[in-house]
Amino acid sequence: MSGEIGGVWPVAGRVRRIYTRSGDQGQTRLLSGETLEKDDLRVNTYGTLDELQSHLGMARALMSEPTLRSMLYAIQKDLFVAGSELASTPTKLARLKRRLTTEDVSVLEAKMDQLAETFGIPGSFVIPGASSDSAALHVARSVCRRVERLIVQLNRSARSYQGLIVYFNRLSDLLFVMAWSATVNALAESVLDELVARRK
Repeated sequence: MSGEIGGVWPVAGRVRRIYTRSGDQGQTRLLSGETLEKDDLRVNTYGTLDELQSHLGMARALMSEPTLRSMLYAIQKDLFVAGSELASTPTKLARLKRRLTTEDVSVLEAKMDQLAETFGIPGSFVIPGASSDSAALHVARSVCRRVERLIVQLNRSARSYQGLIVYFNRLSDLLFVMAWSATVNALAESVLDELVARRK
């Protein structure tokens, strides 16, 4: 009997191993073919992007509001595009089928405007933890800022990732607004639950 594990279908009669031993000496190969040390700034940058991807997945798993879940899924797909860019040296970027552009930034801005119109925006600092989904989004937001800072460092020498700096700057803002929206949702549900309990 076969099943899907981690998005990979096991093949009958053949064992697929995830380990290759190729990185045992502390090196890794970029998407564009170059070999780098695993503590190289570029590797650290797309590794932190992978961390952000995981946090967004956690936030989506905790999220009950369908609009926010859909937004998170779309962002996660964008991050695969960003990862391809960061795993390619500037000379190899032209080979990529897709890169994040100003159009993708405009999509993030439109989502922010939509959420702000529906849920408003806070007038002061927000202490994370009002709900599990909003707290997860705040963690993702702070990791997103770290990704942005690393891209800024990388861009000082590469000079090919200004578009990514803009994208992740805007994404951090969107994640803040999404976290606030999740907080408002949680508060509204809490009040509703309390009203229902009082009527019983």
